[in-house]
Amino acid sequence: MNHPADLAIRLRRAAFNRALADADLAAIGPLLAPDVVLVTGSDSAILAGRKAQLLAWKREFSARTRSIYVRTPTTIVPSPVAPIALEHGAWQGRDAHSGTIQAAGQYSAKWREIGGVWVIVAEIFVTME
Repeated sequence: MNHPADLAIRLRRAAFNRALADADLAAIGPLLAPDVVLVTGSDSAILAGRKAQLLAWKREFSARTRSIYVRTPTTIVPSPVAPIALEHGAWQGRDAHSGTIQAAGQYSAKWREIGGVWVIVAEIFVTME
């Protein structure tokens, strides 16, 4: 039987994907822990904190050639000793207008359950194509 965290995290990831497609900053904020860390796929730039990540998404959403990123989880492994879980999957960035894949790769994300809600505390992306 699947762990309840598995479905909860998959639903939160789907909400994040929807928010990225809709350029919805207000929907992204609640998915991120205040001190979330993101390591980008190609240059390993570090976005530290929810505010920094929201600012980066705001810039991305207003770019002339905007990309839409989709993260697709393959595995979610809940910790048996703490309210945390590891998500692993594949990501793609597509041109918002043409749908052409601009970059893709793999990612891992660490989630934490806080007050009954799963939030992302860390993500690392690796560009593979």
